[in-house]
Amino acid sequence: MAGTVCLVAVGAGPRSTLTPARHARRPPLRHRRGRLTRRALPLLVAGAALAGGAVVVLGGSDAERTLVREYVAAWNRQDYAAMWERTTDAVRERTDAAGFARTHRRALDTATAQSLRAGAPRERRDGAWEVPVRVRTRIFGLLRGRVVLPVEGEGDEAAVAWRGHLTFPGLQPGDRLRRTTTMPERATLTARDGRPLAAGPERTSSLPGASAIVGAVGSVPPERSQALRRQGVPADAQVGLTGLERILDDQLRGTPGGELRAGRRLIAEVPARRAQRVRSTIAPSVQEAAVTALGDRLGGVVALRPRTGEILGVAGIGFSGLQPPGSTFKVVSAAAALQAGKVKASDRFPVATSATLSGVELENANGESCGGTFIDAFAHSCNSVFGPLGARTGAQRLVRTAEAFGFNRAPEIPGAATSTIPQPDDIGDDLAVGSTAIGQGRVQASPLQMALVTATVALGGRRPVPTLDGRRIGERAQTTEVIGPRAARTLRRAMVAVVAGGTGKSAALGGVQVAGKTGTAELKTTQGCAPPEEVPPGGPAPCAPDDQTDTTAWFVAFAPAREPEVAVAVMLVGAGTGGDSAAPVARQVLQTALR
Repeated sequence: MAGTVCLVAVGAGPRSTLTPARHARRPPLRHRRGRLTRRALPLLVAGAALAGGAVVVLGGSDAERTLVREYVAAWNRQDYAAMWERTTDAVRERTDAAGFARTHRRALDTATAQSLRAGAPRERRDGAWEVPVRVRTRIFGLLRGRVVLPVEGEGDEAAVAWRGHLTFPGLQPGDRLRRTTTMPERATLTARDGRPLAAGPERTSSLPGASAIVGAVGSVPPERSQALRRQGVPADAQVGLTGLERILDDQLRGTPGGELRAGRRLIAEVPARRAQRVRSTIAPSVQEAAVTALGDRLGGVVALRPRTGEILGVAGIGFSGLQPPGSTFKVVSAAAALQAGKVKASDRFPVATSATLSGVELENANGESCGGTFIDAFAHSCNSVFGPLGARTGAQRLVRTAEAFGFNRAPEIPGAATSTIPQPDDIGDDLAVGSTAIGQGRVQASPLQMALVTATVALGGRRPVPTLDGRRIGERAQTTEVIGPRAARTLRRAMVAVVAGGTGKSAALGGVQVAGKTGTAELKTTQGCAPPEEVPPGGPAPCAPDDQTDTTAWFVAFAPAREPEVAVAVMLVGAGTGGDSAAPVARQVLQTALR
């Protein structure tokens, strides 16, 4: 039988997603005839619910009515396997279940469908069944029409004589649903103060440092092609690939326009609509400060507001770079130990140059002696304290705490790298757990991740959701509790001590109390060497005191310590120690952000 007529576009609808189809095979229809009649009554009630009222049926056996209602109910669930089972033997011989499902999905994708709703079927005088169908689409709004399902056979032998045009209202035999799409000009991207970060076809900006965060546009990448096609984006469109262009791509693209045709007949048409200016959370002064402070060094800088999660500035590989976080990870391992009751602020530790774990010495940086209270050990970044403390806390709790901070899960910022820590059973012995606790081993972190770790302490133990969306400026961020307030207060004290008199003194700001933590991650071993003048014949390899390429320098901080307004993370690859190299960069960014 022919498909339906009277397809009308009646306006745009809310956004939603299509439920994935199921492909599980069921027994062929001819083996299920006996069950159809027994299920007729409840399915008639279900069919009435679909229509939202009374159902009028003009004749037809109970088995035929049940068949069509089951078919329609399966269509509403997008259970294409169940629909296929209710087709004739000839249909199932001609088209397998997978091909049947593909045909339906292709029609929905072509129409940019968000949902399909089939109503109560009504039998026509020619024995076919007419089904009202509503399709809500992203581009063409709400489309309404009817599909006429031909039924062959009688009674328990009845089945739907399906053809390809019965996938979408408005199609007739031999028709193919086609869409031509046009994209509007990409919207202007602005900073939080409204100044353009990227404008026009060339995506240009006069703001210093804008290019470091704006990113690039280009051809649709293969991994996003299917999702974008469903949104109506043509294959030859230019879309955001990196930076803010990628993160805010859905807003910047605007709404595609085009024509939807059934064969040669035009059934819907809408113009492309350019989006209004898209505002980001980027603060131009902070962005410029981050780019300037980083310079031409390989690394990344991220600055954000803890209370709102607003990202103020990003430089270098702040989102994408992954490195061992070194001793900045002691914020995480200390949080795990405090939360587990394995340590208190007043606990004292022996002053030592190293600790022995699994029969191997774990040394302090440069063989320095340190210890004392927990606060002192944190301020001076004592591996001899935090290695054993990590082992005592245990791999299970250490990993669980790191994951609560955001490790091992995709960041909320699209395209940002995922920071990782091995699962507890994969870490190894006490030495491996201790090395993990001081940010070595196989831990990998991005500046974005460590900025969020820092912001969590600043917020009293609650992790904020980061955002670059200017529509959320000023809104309090959604947060998740990671550690309790008492543990967070102890960590705050310890981080203040780092800047006040520990390894991070070069991040201090006059008149503002800064809380921070240094990190120096080894890219190759710096232990077991000695100054050249002290190397005996056959002794260890000589150190190269002026070689800073063997470590990644880190620094994380928030300020003011009591009422935090900004959190910063700095990573400099192959750039020496955190206190000497990364802390001054953080200081510049903090100073600008607080101003």
